[in-house]
Amino acid sequence: MSAISIQQMADRVAQLMEDRLGARGAGLEAKLKARGRLLPRKVRTAAVDLAKAAAMAQNPKLLLQMDHATLARDYDTCLRHLGALKSRTGWLDGTLAVASSIAVSILLVVLLVIALLRWRGLI
Repeated sequence: MSAISIQQMADRVAQLMEDRLGARGAGLEAKLKARGRLLPRKVRTAAVDLAKAAAMAQNPKLLLQMDHATLARDYDTCLRHLGALKSRTGWLDGTLAVASSIAVSILLVVLLVIALLRWRGLI
C-alpha cells in the first residue's frame, strides 16, 4: 500500500465526515477534533489511527513499518459506519420543503382573506 493510497483513504473518511456529520476543518485530524465525539468509540479509534497513518505515510521508513491489514480494517470500519448515516443535506432539504410548504399555505390564506373582504365590499 502506497502513501498516496493511505492519504486517499484518509481523505475519503474526512469527506464522509464532512457530508454526514457536518465536520469542518482541513484534513481528517481537524474534522475529528470538530466532530469526533459524535462517532462511536470503535469508529473514532479507527479514524484516529487512520489519521495517524496518513501522517506517518509521508515518511518512507515509517511507511514500511505500518500494518496494512489493520489500516484496511480501520478504513472499512469508518466507511461502514459513516456510509450508513444519512447526510445532513437531506435534513436541510426536508426542512426547506416544510418551510416552503408553510409559506405557500400562508400566502394562499392571505389571498383568500383579501378576496373575501373585497367580495364583501370592505376593501
